Amino acid sequence: MNKTDILLLGSGGRESALAWKISQSPATGKLYIAPGNGGTPQWGENIALSPLDFPAVEKFVRDHGIGMVVVGNEDPLVAGIWDYFNEKMPEVSVVGPSKAGAALEGSKDFAKQFMVRHGIPTARYRSFTAETIEDGYRFLEELKPPYVLKADGLAAGKGVLILPDIKEAKDSLKEMLGGMFGSSSATVVIEEFLSGIECSVFVLSDGNGGYRILPVAKDYKRIGEGDTGPNTGGMGAVSPVPFADDVFMTKVRERIIKPTIDGLISENITYRGFIFLGLINVAGEPMVIEYNVRMGDPETEAVMLRIDSDLVPLMKAAADGNLGSLELLISPEAAVTVMAVSGGYPGSYPKGKVITGTEQITGSILFHAGTTRNAEGQLVTSGGRVIAASSRGNDIEEALQRSFAAVQTLDFEGKYFRRDIGRDVMDWKV
Repeated sequence: MNKTDILLLGSGGRESALAWKISQSPATGKLYIAPGNGGTPQWGENIALSPLDFPAVEKFVRDHGIGMVVVGNEDPLVAGIWDYFNEKMPEVSVVGPSKAGAALEGSKDFAKQFMVRHGIPTARYRSFTAETIEDGYRFLEELKPPYVLKADGLAAGKGVLILPDIKEAKDSLKEMLGGMFGSSSATVVIEEFLSGIECSVFVLSDGNGGYRILPVAKDYKRIGEGDTGPNTGGMGAVSPVPFADDVFMTKVRERIIKPTIDGLISENITYRGFIFLGLINVAGEPMVIEYNVRMGDPETEAVMLRIDSDLVPLMKAAADGNLGSLELLISPEAAVTVMAVSGGYPGSYPKGKVITGTEQITGSILFHAGTTRNAEGQLVTSGGRVIAASSRGNDIEEALQRSFAAVQTLDFEGKYFRRDIGRDVMDWKV
């Protein structure tokens, strides 16, 4: 088998999980992670490169004979890394959409318009700018609380506000349009609130109508147990999701995935990579909350454990525009991820806290997110979300217990984790 040297761009828990999976493939030659984190050297070589410095990335790819670039996070995709390589080095397989495709995440207004054009079920919405703020106030008055306000552009996962009170919603609209999220909120999408239970569906698309549906997951965004407190980048995830059964997923395929894939093709938008569908189950009917143009975090840390196929040939085939008959095999086992975070997160938090206990953990995989090595070579915290413990089990309960045991074994000053990950889906029959 021909081996391919691979460059993975990113530094979080998602990239750790991708690195783990990519490193297992017989098709992988040398794996580089740019910039990586304190845990990724287990699976490849960290490279001090910014994923947004396209000329530097191109030089590294040329100098090291890289055959495939896997783009972990959204920023380089929205900035057009696929288009850059398509022009400069078209022989390199880039896993990710074109800049036009990345607008599905880069602009919430574009994504909503796309859904409306292609009849994809989503919440009623309108978009507003500073010039049309009075219209925005009137639209809020047409809606029932709570009120959903979304910054149009990328805001590092913090650009969505859900507000219970009309006055608060109007005040927040004014603040957002006044620069609360910088240029990202120059346009604000206001949409109707949907009530239901959410899940994340991941699709690998080859841009020519071929696609594979990866394991479905559910993540937990709020810092506090019982889904209380402020939003975070994600406190944990479970897969499978019991309510995403065959009936539900048939609706997802027919009403959402197929129209999305067909819509991209009909609009001549090249999309060769992962599509993340943030869905909500409203009384058994799937509706789209948002698109992301890469794998989710922390869902990837659970999803990768359930993929039994070699992911590298699948990603290469998608990037090259031909998934053909390649199979994606999914384990019937469950996987659960529990995230250990820094004290104070998602507000301000200290960095540089020494992490211990990682060597004692068996039965779980640790996917590092916010870690690095200090001058003495010790593993230390460097971010809000520090380490994800991921485990497989015969069911969610078994996987959960393994991940909880792992998180309790590792230690750093101020460590916090949610103890209720997966509890809300435990009563469903898997």
